Amino acid sequence: MTLIDRPEYLEKLKMWLEYADLVKIVTGVRRCGKSTLLTLLQKHLLANGVEKNQIQEFQFELSENEEFLDCKNLHSHILKNLNPEKMNYVFLDEIQYVNEWQKTVNSLRMRPNIDLYLTGSNAYMFSGELATLLGGRYVEIKMLPLSFKEYVSGSNVSSDNLQQTYEKYIRESGFPQTVAFSGNRQLISDYLINTVYQNTIQKDIVKRFKLKDPVRLDNVVRYMFDNIGNETSLRGIERGLKADGISISPTTIDIYVKGLLDSYLMHKCDRYDIKGKKILQLNSKYYVADVGLRTASFGRADRDFGYMLENVVYLELLRRGYQVSVGKIKDVEVDFVAVKPEGEVEYYQVALTALDPATLQRELASLEEIQDNYPKFLLTMDYGSSINNGIKRLNALEWLAHTAFPSQ
Repeated sequence: MTLIDRPEYLEKLKMWLEYADLVKIVTGVRRCGKSTLLTLLQKHLLANGVEKNQIQEFQFELSENEEFLDCKNLHSHILKNLNPEKMNYVFLDEIQYVNEWQKTVNSLRMRPNIDLYLTGSNAYMFSGELATLLGGRYVEIKMLPLSFKEYVSGSNVSSDNLQQTYEKYIRESGFPQTVAFSGNRQLISDYLINTVYQNTIQKDIVKRFKLKDPVRLDNVVRYMFDNIGNETSLRGIERGLKADGISISPTTIDIYVKGLLDSYLMHKCDRYDIKGKKILQLNSKYYVADVGLRTASFGRADRDFGYMLENVVYLELLRRGYQVSVGKIKDVEVDFVAVKPEGEVEYYQVALTALDPATLQRELASLEEIQDNYPKFLLTMDYGSSINNGIKRLNALEWLAHTAFPSQ
């Protein structure tokens, strides 16, 4: 399979190359491209003077690496194969399979001639003990499936018709492997359900929490997938399932939701009081890691186009490095409050169309309630761009493809 370039992520990793004292951790949902990213970095290293004997790579899902699932075997093997004269680059892919891997990682990262790179598919594995052992000496690169821009450049689709390409994207997914299936819907659906979804559910949630009834977990997942972009609470999920004749306690639902978030299968977007400048604890929104996976789960793409666009925009804001929340001001809601690392804020409202004057007025009204001078945007599927009362209207697909930028 041809490697699809992930330039933004690769640049992030390359930026940390000279800081060998920091462990680099790439996290993200299964099959989003973490292993490929490490391969791309290795190609970069080899093209820039690094020799093969300076690189050690271990993919712990492969049976040939089974002996290295023992942390002591892994540790001794790495040390035995170091190039003592030069910097060594060690890549540990899906490190969570190694028993007591934190100890090995901590020992390796303290050696001056080792630059260490990890990937993992479960946030639970990278919390608590790891942070304590490493004492803050690590950086995390959070990875997502292909963006719309990456999908356009990495697959055989036309960039001239963004609408048609977008429909293919939300139907066939941004998981890189699906691009190789050349539009074969059955292969894509089987891969998304049997490889991505089932592996995540079984290995990252069922096994971790020792669940005896995964069917109930599936019910919660389907409810969550069906309610992307809606305010959601544990009690709300309980009531929604009960209406369908399914009884699950809020405590159990809480465990399932935690598993979904820790496996990166879903993302939580908290609500933010814009005027009071504080996070609200109730009724967050949830978005799926890839809308194509949601489509495969329901077997159709012709539903909830507005919420799906909102989901895609949310993920894109995460990719661009924003901290994202749902804005609340007075009695209205702003889809996204996006905060840059340096603290600057942008506000986004998302709608399928705003050609109807009443719809346009409603979508603009939420943004107009905000009295600060930070940039405000309305993203729609309508062609063209304009400015209304200082609010920039942009075509969402051009924005996603980076042909229309907020600064314009």
